[in-house]
Amino acid sequence: MNQRLIGLMSGTSLDGVDAVLVRFNEQGALRVEADYFVAYPPRLHEQALALQAIGDNELDRAARLANELAELYAQAVNGLLAAEELKPADIAAVASHGQTIRHAPDAGYTWQIGNMARLAELTHIDVIADFRSRDLAAGGQGAPLVPAFHQAVFGAPEQNRVILNIGGISNLTRLHPNQAVIGFDCGPGNMLMDAWCLRHQGHPYDADGQWASQGVVESSLLQALLDEPFFRQPPPKSTGRDLFDLPWLEQKLLGRHVPAVDVQATLLELSARGIAQAIALHCPANQAIFVCGGGARNGALMRRLNALLPEQNIAGTAALGLPEHQVEAAAFAWLGWRFLRRLAGNLPEVTGAAGERVLGALYPK
Repeated sequence: MNQRLIGLMSGTSLDGVDAVLVRFNEQGALRVEADYFVAYPPRLHEQALALQAIGDNELDRAARLANELAELYAQAVNGLLAAEELKPADIAAVASHGQTIRHAPDAGYTWQIGNMARLAELTHIDVIADFRSRDLAAGGQGAPLVPAFHQAVFGAPEQNRVILNIGGISNLTRLHPNQAVIGFDCGPGNMLMDAWCLRHQGHPYDADGQWASQGVVESSLLQALLDEPFFRQPPPKSTGRDLFDLPWLEQKLLGRHVPAVDVQATLLELSARGIAQAIALHCPANQAIFVCGGGARNGALMRRLNALLPEQNIAGTAALGLPEHQVEAAAFAWLGWRFLRRLAGNLPEVTGAAGERVLGALYPK
């Protein structure tokens, strides 16, 4: 029996929520039928960003923001239904990632907020959420989760390939025909560039990397950034704003007098080098890289990746049939479909968990 699910993804870039409508057949083969995006209002963006760091009155602020996120997520779901002339009864479930405000696997927890009971009430659809906690409970990192989806959808018996997601954080999945899947976070993707651009240019992101392209990479600053121990850690590993935030950057800038535009150029180079080093170290026989996420639209970043990885064939995931902006939300729709059938959604070799686990929790309509 065919089923439709709606996947919701709001990532570390804090720019909004992506909704995708995905149809699954009985075997789990999928087709994305439509997508919809709702941007975060500036106030909500600021509130989510403020919760990334330890501060006062966190529980109250997080609970209030979770309620607001439920309203915004419902707007995305209902907008998608209206655009496609569908009813809630046509949808088996909404699979919502939620908004990460803390990811601390070494402390045994991760926190994605969003009042999912409220979302079920507002949409009249079952909601599946809290996908990361079960993997953490089994000793895993709780991330990345999308490699299992990448393997199912993008794996090919004839080619070694990497699926590279460049969101706030960059992460990759190595798909090798004869070896186990490897997946891990590489380091900052857009996150530091976005934050620096907002502070100094007043724009939420550096469109096409134009501002970074006007600067010059400051080599000693770049080396100080690359000296962060995370880059040398072996997989499995995951990271987020708990490490790579503006205070981290400001600490590296102490005693340096680097023009803001050159800092931006250096941050772009950091993102590119983090990715290139990860591929060189852990995917040495790779043949092709397929990129998804917002970073795929940053022309300057993509040019640097091509320069650093000249022997790789680099393209967007649209070449594999799934547009770059749909991949992560589709991945959580897929995890929701797996949950409905009580099928495992994690890859222990990727996350470090003790074994395969069914991921998610149900909030009935």
